[in-house]
Amino acid sequence: MSHTLNLKEFSFLIYGLGSTGQSVIKYFKKKQIRNFYVWDDNTKLRKKFSSKSIKNLGNIIKKVDYIVLSPGISLKNTKHKKELKRYVKKIITDIDLFYLSNAKFNSIVVTGSNGKSTTCKIIYHLLKKNNFKVLLGGNIGKPILNLKIKNNTFLIIEASSFQLSHSKFIHPNYSILLNITNDHLDWHGSMQRYVLSKLKIFHLQKKNDFAIINENLKNIFKKKKYLSKLVSLKYKDYKKLRSKINNLYLRSKANEENMNFVYTLAKKLKISDHSFIESMSSFKGLSHRYEIFLKKNGVTFINDSKATSLRSSKFALASSKNIYWIVGGLPKKKDKIDLKDVKNNIIKSYIIGKNISFFRSQLKNKVKFTIKKNLRNAIISALKDIKLLNEKNKVILLSPGAASFDQFKNFENRGNEFKKLSKLYAKRYI
Repeated sequence: MSHTLNLKEFSFLIYGLGSTGQSVIKYFKKKQIRNFYVWDDNTKLRKKFSSKSIKNLGNIIKKVDYIVLSPGISLKNTKHKKELKRYVKKIITDIDLFYLSNAKFNSIVVTGSNGKSTTCKIIYHLLKKNNFKVLLGGNIGKPILNLKIKNNTFLIIEASSFQLSHSKFIHPNYSILLNITNDHLDWHGSMQRYVLSKLKIFHLQKKNDFAIINENLKNIFKKKKYLSKLVSLKYKDYKKLRSKINNLYLRSKANEENMNFVYTLAKKLKISDHSFIESMSSFKGLSHRYEIFLKKNGVTFINDSKATSLRSSKFALASSKNIYWIVGGLPKKKDKIDLKDVKNNIIKSYIIGKNISFFRSQLKNKVKFTIKKNLRNAIISALKDIKLLNEKNKVILLSPGAASFDQFKNFENRGNEFKKLSKLYAKRYI
């Protein structure tokens, strides 16, 4: 398949009018691509774009050359799934349009079940500090089509499995696959489809491109006979200099995997160890990802609200000791946790959310726990337990191991609430 298209020669349907869909409309207008239609299952949103909106969706899907689908739309759940499935070969993404734009740029595409945003931010910081022209987009920050690219810019793209699932033109110079765990199975339908969506980042790579991949997934890569050069992670080399990085956030167990990938990429980009250490020491961690936001009277409060799977919670549990762990929410399909290596780090757990029985079954006979249902009760209970024992060097950790939608709008809302309540009740109880 050719990697260049004159977009003016084709017709498009933009399906989904959230921030991604709106960025596509803006991009088409800027590039004077006039042959496009728009659709959203939400009637109110459709009315906002009435000049391009349509009445008979089935006819348009059949007629257009490409359907630009927003990443949040699942072919399993959307209202017009039958029509979309029939013409699935026409579906592309905003990232595809960017690759078809003919701009001369170097791309680093990062995907995985856990750690994508943090890894992208660390790479962005590293390249900035080393005077690369660099931009960041995709699933993190700005929609990719809103970025103003200049020649020879390094573009870091965080790619979700939703975006990759329908991508047809993505071809990174550097592709990074961090890990794959049970995630978004309700969207993809099966683990096999989820894995295949992640592997899309390698499909169109050429011989002079690089693939940096989790050791556990190397065999899948080799079986597929992709063209790009497979790069081995530099575990031993990173371990030697890890202690020289003056940044507790990056030296935590939670970031061990991410940092191995970043260091391996740094070596490919010929960034010296000295410069790597210096750059990493000034990196500020992301909110809601193992975020140490409060220390008071020997108690450290850590907001790890972004841990929406039990595997990501395990990284946080391995990074501290004497933990009072707040867990719970909307669990991922088929998720489970092995606490064997980390249970000695946990003093007590507090279950919140509406899925009590699931988390009870995960913790039973493994760690001490109590059911508190909401964040406020969990924080107060943990603080009372700490005060009762009159001990120092304790950690109150929100690492829910689950999505937030049963009680909160999103993980940011949950994390911000945890920070607000922690500051309030820390004053009263310790």
